[in-house]
Amino acid sequence: MTALEKATGDVVLKFEPFVLHVLCRELQDAQLLHSVAVDSGFRNSGITVGRGGKIMMAVRSTHCLEVPLSHKGKLMVSEEYIEFLIHIANRKMEENI
Repeated sequence: MTALEKATGDVVLKFEPFVLHVLCRELQDAQLLHSVAVDSGFRNSGITVGRGGKIMMAVRSTHCLEVPLSHKGKLMVSEEYIEFLIHIANRKMEENI
């Protein structure tokens, strides 16, 4: 709360979940890993093929959280709501583990 009181710009509480990048030798390997990841609940996973043919599989969950707290130095939410958000972010971190 002390940091928020001193803020002069916009403040956002942001939680980003675990991301695992796996370099795959074959597209079939990436597709298999993608299927396993999605079936395991990592719904934001995806496959990227670079210009040089590099195949990258990213395992990502949907545990994101991004909430604006202040705008131009003015607090837009209550302290009680910030405590609630921190509780949610900490729970997401536990799910992440």
